[in-house]
Parts: sequence; structure tokens; C-alpha cells
Amino acid sequence: MSFKKLLVAVLVVVAVALAVIPQSVMTPEQARTLGIVLVTLSLWATGLVPAYLASLIFMAVTLVLKLAPPMVVFSGFYSSAMWLVFSGFVIAAAVRGSGLSTRLAGLGIHIAHSHALVISGLFAIAMVLTFVMPSSLGRFFLLSPLAMALADRIGYGEGTKGRTAVAIATTLACHVPGFTILPSNVPNLVLTGAAQTIYNFDLTYAEYTLLHFPILGLLKSIIMVALIVWLFPDAPRPAESDGTDETTPRLGWRQWYVIAVLVITLGFWMTDTFHGVNPAWVGICASIALIWPGIGPVGQAEFDKTVNFGVLLFMAGILAVGALVNATGLGAVIAHGMEHILPLSPGADFLNFVSLSAMAFITGIFTTLPGVPAVLTPMAGELSDLTGLSLFAVLMTQVIGFSTVFFPYQSAPLMVGMQVARQPVSALLKITVPLTVITFLVLLPLDFLWWRLLGVL
Repeated sequence: MSFKKLLVAVLVVVAVALAVIPQSVMTPEQARTLGIVLVTLSLWATGLVPAYLASLIFMAVTLVLKLAPPMVVFSGFYSSAMWLVFSGFVIAAAVRGSGLSTRLAGLGIHIAHSHALVISGLFAIAMVLTFVMPSSLGRFFLLSPLAMALADRIGYGEGTKGRTAVAIATTLACHVPGFTILPSNVPNLVLTGAAQTIYNFDLTYAEYTLLHFPILGLLKSIIMVALIVWLFPDAPRPAESDGTDETTPRLGWRQWYVIAVLVITLGFWMTDTFHGVNPAWVGICASIALIWPGIGPVGQAEFDKTVNFGVLLFMAGILAVGALVNATGLGAVIAHGMEHILPLSPGADFLNFVSLSAMAFITGIFTTLPGVPAVLTPMAGELSDLTGLSLFAVLMTQVIGFSTVFFPYQSAPLMVGMQVARQPVSALLKITVPLTVITFLVLLPLDFLWWRLLGVL
């Protein structure tokens, strides 16, 4: 029996034991929830079955055991994140189908002098987008077709390390730096909303970005680039023609149509704080324009082939896990348990800093990343009293935790990104595991010193 099968089998036994053996610290519903969550997470992490099948199993068992009502189990289907993924598939199909991705890749070939330059360039472009686009999935679906077209142009075909490197770089670059810029990722927004609602505490864009971006955004991105180049080495092999010379036909009307739709969509995404329209609903409007018969470049056959409902089912499962853990109170039980285990005491600032960051990190393994602020923010006042740290400092340690991804399943955008790029999720583990170690051994102490310099600690 393989290790993956053994791990899942052991967790199935644990789940059954949790379901039948009375627990002193959890209610029967919480114990059963923990069991099914552990099994589901193991199926996602090992890839023993397709991710969408694991999601369906989770939903079915949860409903049969009546652990939560259908509105909780199926909450992912009416989540804005789900519809942003849907619209992202359509936008990516339009960029590819119109030939726009190939044309733009011809311009991007100028950075293809070295593998390191290609990966660095993708990170740089994604980081610029992070400051103007509020959604990591939106950034990914905008950049992904261009990145993969560039991979084709420089000889990174299917099965090459270079193609995997481009896929990983695009996925990570569109997501991880966004944790350090206030409106750019979902957990950030959950933290902001919870802090304002519970404590009447308003987080500001400048203060948040100054505190987190230099270490967890910029420096961490440099480390990610180095890891990708080192672990997935390759050499660009660009075609003789870069597609940008004078003999290249001008852009056709359909390509201009896609550009116009993307510019308008990007404009609405960049200004969402002014008009208040959710980026997902903007994406649906863009999708309608791109699939409109006779005008949009995405026809019915292309739509049926491109929109991956397996990925959508998987996305719904991830969102449902977080919703169930929060609805049953299991997340709070796990967090309170760590509160009694981890060393927290007034005066020990560095130890408290590490412990609170670890608490957020471990919570994210069970609740997925958006669940971290939902679970820990209500405890922030209590943790502030235990550690002697300010409420602001306690709240901000969550960012260190939920920006540190060990298992790709913790973050839906990472899993979606790798599946859309048709690359194995296991390849992403080769980056996330050493990156987690580096974060706790190197970046976390640097972050502590940076916070001290800014007067937060």
C-alpha cells in the first residue's frame, strides 16, 4: 500500500473513531466535522482521487450526517469567488481564442533571454497588477493565458520543467504578494471587516502595506523566484520570429473587441471601492460580452470545452469546508486549544509573535486561509490581554499565518491555478514546503525586527 493510501486510510479510521467515541472538548457534531474535514483535506493533499470527487464526497457525507444545512454545504455555489473563477475561464478562453494571447506573447518574448528573467518578469507584472486589481483569481485569469502563450513561444512545451515553472510562477505571483496589500486578497478583506465589526478598528491601506509588503511581499517574492529557478531549471528556446515584425498582420476587430472588454473590466475592477460592484459580478458581465453569439470569440463549443466544471466543484468544496468549520464552531475549538498549548505571556514579545503567527498558520490548515481571520479575530482581544501586545499587533500576526501556505489546498486560487495550467499540484509543494521553512526561520525574525523598527511591537 502506498503512503498516500495509508494516510487516507488512517484518517478514515480516525474519522470513524471521532464519530463514535464521546469527546470532552468537542460536541458530537464538531467531532464528526473534524473527521470528515481531515479525510477531505487528505484526499485533496494526496490527489488520491480527483479534487472534484473529494468535494462531492465531503458534501454528500456532510448532508447525510446532517452536520450542517444545505445552505452552508452549498454556500460555495453562490460565493462571489465561484463566479469569479467561472468568468475567469471565459476571459482566458477569449484571450486564447481570439489569438490575442499569441500576439501579446510575441511582445513578451523580449524578456526571454534567460529562465530567471522570464520568471522574474512574470512576478513583476503580477505584482504591478496586485496594486490595481482586487482579486487574485482575476489577476491570474488575466495573466495566465499570456504566460502560457509565452511558454509556447520560448519552447516550454508540455512536460518541460520550464512550463511547470511558468505555471507555478504565475499562480504564486498572482496570489501570495496580494496578502500584503489590503484589498488584494479575500483573507485581508475578511480581517478588515471582522476587525471593524467586532472592535470598531479600521485598518488603513498605507499602514497595512508598509507593515507587510517589504518582507512578506517583496522579499518573499524574490525568494520564490529563486526557488522556482533553482528547482525547475530550463533554458528558453525562442522561435526565430518574435511575431512583432512589420509582416505581422494588424490586430483584427475581434481582438480589438476582446481588448475593449478587458480594459473596461479592468477599469471596473480597479475602481470597485468607488462603485461598490463586486469583481465577480463585473466578471459575469464581461463573460456575457465575450460569449455573445456572433460577436464574442467564445462560441458554444469552446465554452463547453473551456469552462471546467470539475474545478468549479472543487472550488465549491473548499469554500464549503471553511463554512462548515466556522458554522459548527470547530475552528474556535482548535484555536482555543492552541491558546492553551502555545507559550503566551506578557513581556516575551518575540515568543508571543512566533506563537500567534503559528496559531494563524495552523488554523489555516484546517479552516483554509479565509477562515483564519473569521476564527481568530473574535479572540484578538483575549490574546492581546494574554500577551500584552496591542490589539493591532495581534490582528496583524494573522497576516503572517494566512500568507504562509504549506498545503496548496489551503488556498483555492493556488489549486485552481495549477489545474487551469494543467500542471500537477504536487509540483507546487516543492515550492510551498521550503518556502514555509524559510518563512519561519528567516522572514519571521526579520518581520519582528521590522515591526520593532516601525514601533508596532
